[in-house]
Amino acid sequence: MSLTEERMQILKLLEQGQINADEAAKLLAALESGRKEAQHPSAASAPRWFRVRVTDLRSGKAKVNVNIPMSLVNVGLKMGAKFAPDMEGVDMEEIKQAIRSGVQGKIIDVEDEEDQEHVEIFIE
Repeated sequence: MSLTEERMQILKLLEQGQINADEAAKLLAALESGRKEAQHPSAASAPRWFRVRVTDLRSGKAKVNVNIPMSLVNVGLKMGAKFAPDMEGVDMEEIKQAIRSGVQGKIIDVEDEEDQEHVEIFIE
């Protein structure tokens, strides 16, 4: 996704009322910061993407397929906590620790029987 497309996505979230102006400003600032970091990477093997996949267990179809640049992950986790404050089976601190430690690959794999969803989170 290009920088322009990512900016437009943030502005659409603001327009739809899913985030407020302060959150949008933080996301845009993090996006700019991430662009600068990408120009001067500190480590060639550092993870670049935080991927979230939610699949319907009944149909097998993807319900959510989100790729977030690592530069936006901290802001994204804070916003995600607002929309799903008590996600059963997912420890937000565990996710934050995995990100800080540089772990790569699948870090979360949860099936929600009640909502019939399979949630996977990757750091790549």
